[in-house]
Amino acid sequence: MTELHFRSASDLGRMIRRREVSSAELTDHFIARVEKLDPKINAVVARDFEGAHKAADAADEALARGEIQGPLHGLPFTIKDAYEVAGLTSTGGAPVWKDHVPATSATAIGRLQRAGAIVFGKTNVPYLSGDLQTYNDIYGTTNNPWALDCGPGGSSGGSAASLAAGFTAAEFGSDIGGSIRTPAHLCGVFGHKPTFDIVPKRGHLSPPPGALSEGDLSVAGPLARSAEDLQLLLDIAAGPDWADAIGWKLDLPQARAKTPKELRVAVWIEDEFCDIDKESAELLTNAANALADAGANVDWQARPDFTLADITEAYLILLHSQIGAGMPQSIRDHWSELKKSFKADDKSHRALQAIGGTLSLAERAVWKEKQAQLRWRWHQFFQKYDVVLAPVLMRPAFEHNHETNWHKRELDVNGVMRPYMDVLIWAGPAVVSYLPASVAPVGITSEGKPVGIQIIGPHLEDRTTIAVAGMFEEILGGFKPPKGW
Repeated sequence: MTELHFRSASDLGRMIRRREVSSAELTDHFIARVEKLDPKINAVVARDFEGAHKAADAADEALARGEIQGPLHGLPFTIKDAYEVAGLTSTGGAPVWKDHVPATSATAIGRLQRAGAIVFGKTNVPYLSGDLQTYNDIYGTTNNPWALDCGPGGSSGGSAASLAAGFTAAEFGSDIGGSIRTPAHLCGVFGHKPTFDIVPKRGHLSPPPGALSEGDLSVAGPLARSAEDLQLLLDIAAGPDWADAIGWKLDLPQARAKTPKELRVAVWIEDEFCDIDKESAELLTNAANALADAGANVDWQARPDFTLADITEAYLILLHSQIGAGMPQSIRDHWSELKKSFKADDKSHRALQAIGGTLSLAERAVWKEKQAQLRWRWHQFFQKYDVVLAPVLMRPAFEHNHETNWHKRELDVNGVMRPYMDVLIWAGPAVVSYLPASVAPVGITSEGKPVGIQIIGPHLEDRTTIAVAGMFEEILGGFKPPKGW
């Protein structure tokens, strides 16, 4: 039988409602694991154990009266430290906010709490959630439970590490450059990047506390140990915020397929623009073949009507336009000077960062039209296919590298040193196109590191990508805990 701390949130919730375990017992169990094991990982960085004990007792008393707060009744959670949580230090990894204790929770987190979740801790993030590794000057570095010398990914790295180590029932992250999907892949858990703008981001740091604008491209979404949990948390957190709720209601379509036999799949695992680790490619190929063996109609040649290079350029330009808007003028002035040195056909990360970070409104409008054209091509593609299977990253977990200049960082892929910024390439297509993308664990390398597969789906068809994640879970076994935890 699966140990209590590695069960899904859905299972644990059912156990509480059937009174097979109390909220107090479950909360004590998770807290004990954090106290004993987290020193090795450094995932849970802000804690409210006393408040959690009181909330768990109250949840048990309510249940004894026949009162159930919601589907998360009495479940202990850790939450990414990019989100404000009422009464808990909420820093976003930035020293300027190291003493920030908000009075109210971020919109999405508040919805989880009103559904019964008990937040007993915050999980570590990089500075302003701005890296695919997890470390900052307040709380230090977070390690991957599968390989302590490696990072858990970022920016929701503490979230994924907490899940993989069995510290929490479920988690909630955010994603603009793979920040949900990459940690899920590197830590062997499930993650879901929702369709853009269906889950409110108000109360996410950055922007600064109190900001109401939510920005382009970035999304808020769940991480979990099962596909069922992804759907559970999405259903609770999604829906319009204060300005739109009076007139809009979210009604996501049902999944296009309930079984592999109903599914039309395009496989985009190999691309010369961004080769991936051979063993990872093997595991992804095996996963796609397993789906085909289960009855799915799998096409290995189909591609949308654009190249990976084309969509990566659009993504990086708009990503750096969004990020650059919040940078000091001195940084933008530096980029303005820097881009004069690049040739017109230079598509390097360094060049695209400088170009995107200094876009004028008129130039941005041109790229927004290119984005719309890409979205239309995806729309046409998904008339024939239900999902695209793709890598999350070009390799499994890698060793910590805190070089401050990202352009000097490199990663070994098949014996070739590649620019670190290539970590954004497979993350980009779903982000710039506002599409949903789920990640499911599909295997473990010979070095004992997990590999996840990315499932990209049509706009607003989040239930479809999560359903396919569930198919992989059923066929391949789903989450497996790292050894020793």
